[in-house]
This record gives sequence, structure tokens and C-alpha cells, in this order.
Amino acid sequence: MRKSKYVILLGDGMPDSPIPERDNKTPLMMADTPNLDFMAREGTAGSVSTTPEGYEPGSDVTNLSIIGFDPTKYYTGRAPLEAAAMGIDLGPADVAFRCNLVSLR
Repeated sequence: MRKSKYVILLGDGMPDSPIPERDNKTPLMMADTPNLDFMAREGTAGSVSTTPEGYEPGSDVTNLSIIGFDPTKYYTGRAPLEAAAMGIDLGPADVAFRCNLVSLR
């Protein structure tokens, strides 16, 4: 029996927002996507809801679900995940905070 191969494409943020100067099309709508078109046409495409009720949809919660962790049990916020990605070990008594820096003109 031949094993199937899978590609899981996470288009996190891919659609973006409509651009008024481009007839309110999104960057994805304007993009030339022959490989995505091929995969959608030749493969089996679908969607799944990976955000538990009561959680904000975001890559942190969603990606935990996709790799098999229950966010209602394991989600502690984005900061500890990003710290782990940078190789920072947090102990049980440690707290991590995350922020986005912006500049105003």
C-alpha cells in the first residue's frame, strides 16, 4: 500500500487587507499563484477551525492546535512561545512579557 504525502499550508496572514487603490483587492487576490492554484486544483483542499471557543484567533493559539496541543490546556500566552523559539529557558516561577514596538510621527 502506498503512503499518501501531505502538505499542510498555513496561510497565516496571507489574505491581508483590501487595498483601496487596487480596487479593494487584497495582495493575495492580486498575486500570481500558479503553485497554490495547482495544489488546490490537483489536491484535496479544505479548511478546519483550530481556535477553541473563547480564544482570539491568532497564530500562537492556532499553531498549538495544529501540532497537536490543546490550547485550553497548554496555552500560556505568546511571550513564552517566542522566548522558547529564541532558546530562552523559562522556569516555573518566571514570567515573560511580549510587546510590539511602534514609532509615531
